[in-house]
Amino acid sequence: MPGYIEKRGEDSYRLVVSSGYGTGGKRKKYTKTIKVNGKTEPERKKKCEKELAKFIAKIESNSFIEPSKLTLKEFTEKWLKDYAEKNLAPKTIFRYKQMLDSRIFPALGHIKITKLKPINFIEFYNNLTEDGIREDGKSGGLSPQTIRHHHRLLHTILEHAVKWQMLSSNPTDNVDPPKVKKVEASFYDEDEVKKLIAALELIDKKNFKYKVAILLTLSSGLRLGELAGLKWDNVNFEKQTISIVQSNQYLPKIGTFTKDPKNNTSIRTLYIPENVINLLSKYKSEQKKIELACGDKWIDSGFIFTQWNGKPMYPGTPSKWFSKFLRKNNLKPITFHQLRHTSASLLINENINIREISKRLGHSNTSTTLNIYSHALKSADKDAADKLNTIIFSNDSINNKD
Repeated sequence: MPGYIEKRGEDSYRLVVSSGYGTGGKRKKYTKTIKVNGKTEPERKKKCEKELAKFIAKIESNSFIEPSKLTLKEFTEKWLKDYAEKNLAPKTIFRYKQMLDSRIFPALGHIKITKLKPINFIEFYNNLTEDGIREDGKSGGLSPQTIRHHHRLLHTILEHAVKWQMLSSNPTDNVDPPKVKKVEASFYDEDEVKKLIAALELIDKKNFKYKVAILLTLSSGLRLGELAGLKWDNVNFEKQTISIVQSNQYLPKIGTFTKDPKNNTSIRTLYIPENVINLLSKYKSEQKKIELACGDKWIDSGFIFTQWNGKPMYPGTPSKWFSKFLRKNNLKPITFHQLRHTSASLLINENINIREISKRLGHSNTSTTLNIYSHALKSADKDAADKLNTIIFSNDSINNKD
């Protein structure tokens, strides 16, 4: 099978292979543009020859797909199968498929990836801002943040097309998604936390597990999935610690399932306040009573937070209960996840080292913590200035000096 190399640019080359005959008896040509690095031209040529050999082998085995014939939808389906399903979390894939099926494929799916231009994406993003685009029936278009999510997904997909040498460049690189105004995360201050705890003291025995879930989250900064994924084996009552080693999530058609934590730094062991450890101990005893009452209907899943029969609790249940609880007690509305923000903000205001807070939250780096909790850091900085004012200028002789 004949093949040759054409130089296209400083480090760009085109591989050309002839194989078989097309319509009208014309010899079929397959082409592929690649980029190679090398200090000298002979070095680059040697690399090209290796790529040419691989290219010929692919064509001979009928595994080569011509990029010029692939639509965005066809390439994305290949990307989902060959990359996403092997590397991404099920919930992430589910969210991506929602965006693809509802908006991206209908608007752009039919266009061949080699024909995609920045203007296609500019027009698409503009369309997402128009009235009537929302699936919930509400007026107005999608938020800038949601449009950015679409942009990031498209950029990621087409970046793989570049890596797999099916595109020479990513057309979304030249498109600016809408700017998003940073919104400070809502959280409770110390007084609001006290009101929350006072209200929790009044809940009945039936809802005791929610009290434990809220106070454990408040004192640990756990993500909701991490909370739902906790098992009794993860609690060390003697050392007063919990170990986060997994997370529970829910998806339609799959149900509740257990997965690895968000990232490697999410696997961690945390010290828990003594009062919360005591609550966990009391809750374990209460759960044992429920187990005995259920008899053979009880399913020993080992999870801390369960349904009535021992099956793991649906991860969204504490969140729904929490919202109703706040409304009933006239407390400031925040989401269950914002208990995590509250936990971090309280620690920041107590001048706990940001590295320790980052580790406690399971962030991959401190920059994530600094970015999310900039509002609390500003507040802590103001408190620090006030304290310095007291320390430095507390002497009356200084204050009265001309």
